[in-house]
Amino acid sequence: MSTTDDKPAEQPHIRLDGVSLGYGDTLVQQGLSFDIRRGDVFVIMGGSGCGKSTVMRCLTGLLPPWSGRVLLGGESLWELPSAQRSACMRRNGVMYQSGALWSSMTLEENICLPLEQYTRLAPEQIRAIAEYKLALVGLAGYGDYYPSEISGGMRKRVGVARAMALDPDTLYFDEPSAGLDPLSARRLDELILELRDSLGTTMVVITHELDSIFTIADDAVFLDAETKTMLATGNPRELRDHSSVPQVRAFLTRGEVSADAAA
Repeated sequence: MSTTDDKPAEQPHIRLDGVSLGYGDTLVQQGLSFDIRRGDVFVIMGGSGCGKSTVMRCLTGLLPPWSGRVLLGGESLWELPSAQRSACMRRNGVMYQSGALWSSMTLEENICLPLEQYTRLAPEQIRAIAEYKLALVGLAGYGDYYPSEISGGMRKRVGVARAMALDPDTLYFDEPSAGLDPLSARRLDELILELRDSLGTTMVVITHELDSIFTIADDAVFLDAETKTMLATGNPRELRDHSSVPQVRAFLTRGEVSADAAA
């Protein structure tokens, strides 16, 4: 008789297996091995200069690893033929730190651009999708505005809408709260959770903002700049309360760990 214990474990959406990364002769991170579950909000955290953005570049197909494998649904991204790897990359959406909107285009035109480039949809269908994506991020009716005419928090939301234009399997956020006031940052965190819950999209977020980390993260990995490797993976609240690694505890408590706890 089979039991639930006999069922194979669900394959991770993304798996890093012994990945090392760098630029030229400079090592950035090494020995990275962790899983990202489908439908989770996964946070890549650590101090400045630890390689968070470099890891994201590898995950999104922009930077090949020095060694190791990046597995997407069991397929090794960097061992795929070029055409297949490009198709995998189009299943990603990226919201860049600055929003990276084209200033000469309206908000609607910014969202339409990837649809015009990578689909054969009719113009009226593309416009309808752009309007829908703006509505998803709470900006219905703003399609004719230019980026300079809206606030920084709104530009971040438009960046999310554009990242969702092609209905990606995975959304990547590079320091989404950077430059925002606390209220706007909290609203953006709420938006990430709303989209995760309504769309079931896997979210990978780079951030060092503790409020965001504890609000949105299901799971996380901590990267260390000094040792150039990961020191811990798991739910941030559990790592804060139970990790035996001093650097991890110090980061997640902003250095408020006692000398005895850090010993």
